[in-house]
Amino acid sequence: MGKDSNIVLGILAGTAIGATLGILFAPDKGVNTRQRIADEAQLQKDRLATTAVDLKDKVAAGANDLRDRVATTVESQKQTLDEKVESIVSDASHKADDVITTLENKLAELKAKNKKLHKTS
Repeated sequence: MGKDSNIVLGILAGTAIGATLGILFAPDKGVNTRQRIADEAQLQKDRLATTAVDLKDKVAAGANDLRDRVATTVESQKQTLDEKVESIVSDASHKADDVITTLENKLAELKAKNKKLHKTS
């Protein structure tokens, strides 16, 4: 639990204890005192339920925000990876073209030397 939720629970617990002690020491009939205790317990239960719902909503919102940030980061990394792969493929394509051109030039040279050798024989 976070610091905020601990503070809220502490305040609620303190309020409940204080109200219960105040009612117990008040000069009133037992029936009235028990009814006040029951009413205060119900009020604190309702407050606690509301706090729990609020806390759940905050956690859900935080989880959604985290999920969205992770999705954005993953998408960004995917785009970066796609760009890098595209760059590598492009570089490899250019280098392959250079190798093919060099090989074609060497083949032409070899053909020329082969012609010379056939002419002299």
